[in-house]
Amino acid sequence: MIRVYSWATPNGHKVHVMLEECGLPYEAIPVDIGAGDQFQPDFLRISPNNKIPAIVDPDGPDGKPISLFESGAILVYLAGKTGRFLPKGDREKYEVLQWLMFQMGGVGPMLGQAHHFRGYAPEKLQYAIDRYSNEAKRLYGVIDRRLAQSEWLGGKEYSIADIATFPWLRSWERQGIVLEDYPHLKAWFDRIAARPAVQRGVQVLAGLRKPITDEKAREVLFGKTQYERR
Repeated sequence: MIRVYSWATPNGHKVHVMLEECGLPYEAIPVDIGAGDQFQPDFLRISPNNKIPAIVDPDGPDGKPISLFESGAILVYLAGKTGRFLPKGDREKYEVLQWLMFQMGGVGPMLGQAHHFRGYAPEKLQYAIDRYSNEAKRLYGVIDRRLAQSEWLGGKEYSIADIATFPWLRSWERQGIVLEDYPHLKAWFDRIAARPAVQRGVQVLAGLRKPITDEKAREVLFGKTQYERR
């Protein structure tokens, strides 16, 4: 059984959804990032960047255990393991992978910054709020234009590109987005949200997550603890 070290965040939910879609047995092991669990030595041995999610698969490619961190790498691994949600043909595969990289390099980091400066920053810095809110709108526009031409981000079939991107868009209101302004994206979003595996995946560990209100959790997530050498 695959062990998933995770938390109820967009990056965590990517992997939860993928495992549900693939029907793979797994155990979700909570890593409370507000309490600092991500800095524990046992977790750092699996995820040296102290970020969730990470997995340990006792049945790796050569029959030996393998551990992986970085959600995009985990999605590619699980797609290879199961033969699902990543096309086998080179042209189709690379079309999916470019949109997966778009999520990893753009959607996730930029929407994460929008979340931070709009909701968590101790000072309301209008320059930062405007910068990342506008970038969120730009990225939503890129996705909307893509989906005007293609049913799914990666092409004709639902893929790891869609699985990776969807969880980040669930908090559109916190990003300053009006979803109806992006009709092709909204139709895609609604199709994915209706999938039973997605509905199950986004509930994994969700009951454990609490609003970040106390100063200790804020310091662990955003303060000097992040920058200590370990």
